[in-house]
Amino acid sequence: MTDHRLGDRLATAREQGFVGRRQETAAFRALLTAGDGAVVYVHGPGGIGKTALLHHFAQLGLRAGRPVLQLDARELRPYGEEAAAALPRESGALLLLDSVEELVADESALHRGLLPKLPADTLVALAARDAPPPAWRLDPAWQGLLHTMPLAPLDAADSAELLRRRGVPEHVQASALAFTRGHPLALALVADISAQGTAEAHPAESPEVIQALLVSLLDAVPTAPHRAALEAAAQVLVTTEPLLAALLEVSDARPYFEWLRGLSAMEYGPRGIHPHDLVRAALDAELRWRHPERQQTLRRRAGAYYQRVFTDGDRTRQRSVLADFAYLHRESPVVGPLLSPVTSGAAEAARLDRLTVVRAGEGGLVQACTIAAIHEGAPSARLVQAWAEHPACETYTVCGPDGVAAGFYTLLELAAEPLPDAPSDPAVTAARQWLAGRLRGDETALLVRFWMSRDDYQDVSPVQTLITLRLTHHYLTDHRPAVTLLPFADPEFWEPGCAYADFARLPAADFRCGGRTYGMFAHDWRRTPPLAWLELLTERERAEDLMTVTAPRPPEALRVLERDEFADAVRDALRRLARPDGLRDSPLLATRFVAARCGGEADARLRATALREALLDATALLEDSAADRRAFRALHHTYLRPAGSPARAAALLGIPMTTYRRQLAAGVGRLTDLLWRQELDATGD
Repeated sequence: MTDHRLGDRLATAREQGFVGRRQETAAFRALLTAGDGAVVYVHGPGGIGKTALLHHFAQLGLRAGRPVLQLDARELRPYGEEAAAALPRESGALLLLDSVEELVADESALHRGLLPKLPADTLVALAARDAPPPAWRLDPAWQGLLHTMPLAPLDAADSAELLRRRGVPEHVQASALAFTRGHPLALALVADISAQGTAEAHPAESPEVIQALLVSLLDAVPTAPHRAALEAAAQVLVTTEPLLAALLEVSDARPYFEWLRGLSAMEYGPRGIHPHDLVRAALDAELRWRHPERQQTLRRRAGAYYQRVFTDGDRTRQRSVLADFAYLHRESPVVGPLLSPVTSGAAEAARLDRLTVVRAGEGGLVQACTIAAIHEGAPSARLVQAWAEHPACETYTVCGPDGVAAGFYTLLELAAEPLPDAPSDPAVTAARQWLAGRLRGDETALLVRFWMSRDDYQDVSPVQTLITLRLTHHYLTDHRPAVTLLPFADPEFWEPGCAYADFARLPAADFRCGGRTYGMFAHDWRRTPPLAWLELLTERERAEDLMTVTAPRPPEALRVLERDEFADAVRDALRRLARPDGLRDSPLLATRFVAARCGGEADARLRATALREALLDATALLEDSAADRRAFRALHHTYLRPAGSPARAAALLGIPMTTYRRQLAAGVGRLTDLLWRQELDATGD
């Protein structure tokens, strides 16, 4: 049939360019065939294809012989009798109303006002950004009449077909598909830019595309702080109200959070809200070229917030915040691809939420042995079973929604002394040889003896990523080892990522098992403690040359002091405390707790200052304790404000010499206990 009018030609062109939406089309065809009255409610963010789908429905209605009326709801203002008169009166009509947001907001205008006046067999299709309000869904009168159609992005095949129909060259399509993520408007904009002859310039990255997308997706932003809130939400994996307050540096972020939550371009997750992946990409790209300094500021504030949560939060929040922290590294050419199940966006990261980590019971252990046998052979499977019976071992399984093990990992705690009744294991033998002389009596190393996915072994996958995040939680909170040892079946592939995370390659600790050689990596938590490690990763994330950012070096080779040596050093430091340079040669300057206080600074003067402050802070704790106050007074008159001699100190205190000596010994002992605990905490024991 020949198109006689311009409108007919436009309708034909639209229909020829329409792709996808097969499920929605099938459902609408069924309603057309049934011939009964119904209301189809199409909703989704701006640019998702609502109007295009209504045009498609109109063509389907015309082919079915229906009288078709297609309107923009804004043309019906005011929503009174005049608007009702503009609606169809004939039986069997198809009414299509676009942009019905204002009509929906006015409860009396549409579902109680205009729609009930239509003939009973009218088929109505509405399009809006947001889902129908609860009043529609809960009203018994609408049960069976209302059919909601939430629109998602097009799949990869339909997206490619849309680009092909629009004449986008094949060599541009891959980057266009990656950027647009199936969003119809973005696909159309990329096609337009390509048609202008700029296909070689990667049109998906064009500011014109980004700006057009943002205008369509977001409409008018009320104020500059609201825009700042939107930009902030695009920089993090998920947004909560406290995080938003930290990003904006405001005391109360509730108004901005509530506004974000109401946007059609925002989605809900189990831990907060997040922009649709395309919206995030557009906002991120626009901020990067418009104000890169602000982008880095937001990410720096996010990293600082995550560190505070990790330090102060509960264990569940600590585990989840590691994924948030990893997301900040999404653009790193080194670790971004290795963390793709997190760094690809909130939708992909949600797959991790469907996985759980549990201590392996009898059934889980059997599955772990099977997985080990598949990927590493019978020798590894036998070792998994043998180690499971040893008290130094913990085995965890990663389970899918069906409860079946999708992967597992095994942790071994190694001390300076050999493990009694341990199975013969080449990995442990190699680890202990390297650790010889590096652990003091009560320090431990954590060897990740096995880690693998059932389907992907040690390749990048959601299971591998979850294991990585949970291992990090073990290092930083549960075991707090002095050293972590981590083996890889393909050390060359993982070496750049390990170097980024400050895990050094240890060829001396490599081992062979089942005919395969495994490469070992290690991180010394005494040299770079947990908070310093997190700060190192934060600095590397925003550095132009990431490997120029190095971990803070300890003042010198850290001293391994036994408990008695440590106590002797504390007594000596107390005797020298009153002299300005009395601490410059103290053995305590090279301890971990002093290094932790001064951030590993190598300057001897600053280390001596940090040691002096540590001694004074510890004595202040004794002074604040009623049980230790007498011991503090003995310390005070002996070392802090020396009386000149023990006899004078006893006289100032008004106590016999024997009592003074007893209280002084108690004070030195309690002070040593406090400092020793700081030393153990600084090393993770």
